[in-house]
Parts: sequence; C-alpha cells; structure tokens
Amino acid sequence: MASIADPRETREPAATGAADLSGQKGPELCVVVPTFNERDNVDLLVGRLDRTLRGIAWEVVFVDDDSPDGTAEHIRALGERDPRIRCIRRIGRRGLSSACIEGMLATSAPFVAVIDGDLQHDETLLPRMHNALKEDAADVVIASRYVETGSPEGLSSDRRKRLSVYGARLARRLIEADVADSVSGFFMLRRALVDEVAPRLSGIGTKILIDILASAMRPLRIVELPYRFRARSRGASKLDAFTGVEYLLLLAEKLTHRYVSYRMLLFFVVGLSGIFLNLAVLRLALFAGADFTLGESIATAIAMVSNFFLNNMLTYRDCRLVGWQAVRGLASFMLLCGLGALTNVAVARDVFDLTGRWLLAGIAGAAIGALLNYALTSIFTWGRRP
Repeated sequence: MASIADPRETREPAATGAADLSGQKGPELCVVVPTFNERDNVDLLVGRLDRTLRGIAWEVVFVDDDSPDGTAEHIRALGERDPRIRCIRRIGRRGLSSACIEGMLATSAPFVAVIDGDLQHDETLLPRMHNALKEDAADVVIASRYVETGSPEGLSSDRRKRLSVYGARLARRLIEADVADSVSGFFMLRRALVDEVAPRLSGIGTKILIDILASAMRPLRIVELPYRFRARSRGASKLDAFTGVEYLLLLAEKLTHRYVSYRMLLFFVVGLSGIFLNLAVLRLALFAGADFTLGESIATAIAMVSNFFLNNMLTYRDCRLVGWQAVRGLASFMLLCGLGALTNVAVARDVFDLTGRWLLAGIAGAAIGALLNYALTSIFTWGRRP
C-alpha cells in the first residue's frame, strides 16, 4: 500500500538547527527539489531530509518557478535559520526539467539527487542511493517503481499508470540501456556527470532523467533500487494534457541528436494549423461575398494571430509572454512573419522560374519562409536562441 503521511507531521516544523559543518569543505550531497505551489510541503520535506540524512553533510536546493503561493519566500525564511536550505527563484522561466538543470549546476557537492516536492518519493531511499555512488558501484542510481518490490500505485489514475509504463518502454529504445523506470523523477548521480552532459541537455518537459541518460556520450553504470510511489496527500499535480506531447518531442529531439529541436517541430505544427485556419477563413469570406484580396488579407491576419497565441502557449510555454509583453510580442510576430511571407514568395518565384514546377516551388518557398519565421521570432519576439 502507498505510504500515507502521518497527520501529526502537518504541524511538525522543519529542522531549524543547522548541522555543524565546521572543518568540512562543503556538502557531500545536494538534494534538488523543483517546486511550483508546494509551500505546504516544504517544511515536511525538510524535516524528513533532516532525519533521513543524518551523518551525511547535505544541502537542499529548491528551484521555484515564482510560485504565487509564496513558496520561495517561505523557503528563504527557512534558509535564514538553516544554511543547508537554499532557494533559486526563477522569473519568467518555467519547467521541471530546466529547473532541475539549474539546481544541479548550482551546487558544488560531488553527489546530486533529484526529488519532487510533493512528498510522493520515498526520501528514506536516499542513503542507499548515496552509498551506491560512494562505493563506485554506479554513475546513476534510479529509484524505480518497476523492479522487484517497487510499485507505481501512488499514480492518480490507471491512465497515468499506463502512460508511465508505455513511456518507460518507449524511452528504453532511445537510451539503449536496460532501465526499467527511465521516466522516474527520483534519482541520484555524480556532479561530474552533470557537467559532462549539461551542454547537450534539452531541458524539455518533466522527464529530466531521460534527457540525462540520452545525452551521455559513454555507457553509464546504472543501478535501480525499488521503491513504492506514494499518493499525493496535498497540493495539485502539475501535469497537464501537453505533458505527453512534450515527452514525445523530447524523444524526437534526442533521436535527431538535436539537429531538429522540439521548438522547431512545435513551431511548424502550429504553422500547419495556421494554414488550415487561413483556408477556412478565406472560404467563409468568399462565401460571404468578399473579393479575394480582402478575404485573403483577413484570413492571413487571423491565422497569424492564432499562430502567435498558440506558439506563446505551447512552443514557448516556459517563457510565455503576458500582459503588455504579449501585445508587443504579437506586433513583433506579425511584422517578422510578414518578412517571412515576402521571402516565401521570392523563393517560390525563383524556384518556379528555374524548374517550372509549381509544387516544388511552393514547398521550397514555404519551407524557407517557415525557417526564417522561426529563427526571427525566436530571437526578437520571445528572446530565445532558436
């Protein structure tokens, strides 16, 4: 059965007395915890870490995506009393994987663990994971729900259980390693390995472990230890309908060795939706009696607005523009896509003059225009490297 938090823990304060680390160079283990609206769980998690990791020089780095419930402020208040507790507050950036990367790179501890802040992971497994690394038995130690006595019963539905199993099977083909739970969010690794793979990490979605395993340029020694995934007792899950799409895009990016980025794929998918919307609006405008030029102008404008908001919500969800930034972003997007449209026409015309094939010319123009739109809007609209 899933472990249920003791009701008495709800009033248990976090550890307030810092361990005496005098004479030590620094923490040996860093526990990285990505958070968003997990204020109610912070004290409980810190208290559990304090009990579990006695005898180990440790620190915990919470990486908070500017939670509106005041998670970051609460963590900083705890850190004033206990220097083992640190917080990285991210403004304008979101995403579990990218938060884990920032946290892992922010410590000097030789061993780094990643654990969720929702108390569903069994923190009592941390000493065994730490020992496996110290004894040089592994490069990565994974807390697995799918080996021996492990169990995924804490997942909120049968659908999520099936997705977890299928996701792990799909990833196994990519990472070319016999790992039962490659979608686990609870693992420990050497800090040196983090530095080794960091330049190749994608930071997409929530499956940071797959990102790490697929980015390694050498075979890794992997140990899996069983654990029982707990049910969430407080707070709400951050997974949404787009999480599965992000997972597939991560696998696609890794399979192409990052020659095709997940943002580019999403940008093109959104662009295709814009083409269909453009044709639908044009047909309605012509049906209503508008002349072709007016109808096409209206259809193009509506498609561009739709593309902007879809890209802002999906392609660039980790750096989404809001408020006046979104208004300025829309104006920038439409201007830059206008340049892309002119390039599209110019390329298509030249290819048609050279080959006389309208279909080839149309595809060439659309492809070049789309690539230009992606590059320009990534830089100037969302301020991101394409």
